[in-house]
Amino acid sequence: MRHCAITFTLSLAFMPAALCQLPDNPNMGPGGILLRPPGPMDTTRTRQQADQNRDEMVAPLKITYGKKSAEWTAPKLAELPHETIQVTDERTHAQETYSGVPLIALLVELGVPQKLKGRDFRLYVVAEGRDGNKVVYSLGEISPEVHEGSVLLADSVDGKPLSDNGPIELISSGERRPARWVRNVTSIKVQAAD
Repeated sequence: MRHCAITFTLSLAFMPAALCQLPDNPNMGPGGILLRPPGPMDTTRTRQQADQNRDEMVAPLKITYGKKSAEWTAPKLAELPHETIQVTDERTHAQETYSGVPLIALLVELGVPQKLKGRDFRLYVVAEGRDGNKVVYSLGEISPEVHEGSVLLADSVDGKPLSDNGPIELISSGERRPARWVRNVTSIKVQAAD
């Protein structure tokens, strides 16, 4: 037993000096052993690149009215005039400012009447998200001529592109909670009630 202890002590005494010196990296110890983890990475650029790559891979939003249709991407929507609405996040109770294009502006381009009357009130939209969630809005709820609330195709919140709910989210103001908001909206179809 005593012999092993002496051998161990002697082997340490004759260790080469190069192994006992610390390398230039302050996080590394002798023999390349990590003494402490490196600091956190700056993921801002990585997140921006991921958002851009995601937006390029996502199928465009298709809006259909009768035989007419148009496709919209977040970069294409960004070129159009925007409106903002402020809402309170029901989970965090924080104020958020969403920016987006009024849905009615895109519908009018396809021939939906801007000023509704008579039979126009039979029209409604079905909006669908990538997850299969579908919601319905009457055209009266979308038209600022009839309804005080706004229905937007939002592409940013608090001045930043949407992340998990985007690149385009259908949102509305004037409701008690965001029950009819559609994340990652992919399809909007205008239909008529019989």
